[in-house]
Amino acid sequence: MKSRFQADADFSAEIIDGLIRKEPTIDFQTADEANLRGLKDDKVLLISAQQNRILVSHDRKTMPKHFAKFIQQKRKSRSFIIAQNVSIKTAIETLLLIWVASEHEEWQNLVVDLPFK
Repeated sequence: MKSRFQADADFSAEIIDGLIRKEPTIDFQTADEANLRGLKDDKVLLISAQQNRILVSHDRKTMPKHFAKFIQQKRKSRSFIIAQNVSIKTAIETLLLIWVASEHEEWQNLVVDLPFK
């Protein structure tokens, strides 16, 4: 199954828009579409997991800690963290490569810093 993405409330709309322009069939839900604004990280993780989506965030400070707690509770989740200083072009190309070259199940219970180093 192809990966489906979920942006958290602070994720760049420019990255989402650019990715969808480049690949219109990609399933990338915004935080507003999922009603995530104002929710705590653990609730955002829960909603993205319930919808079987990979959470995409810029939050390197708190999201990895919440993710670790989430999967310790025997829950399944997937998360990509993209630093704020990564160019929009690089973020788009990285997410597109993941979408094209991998399957959703490969990312289970992983929090991954992107782009790969």
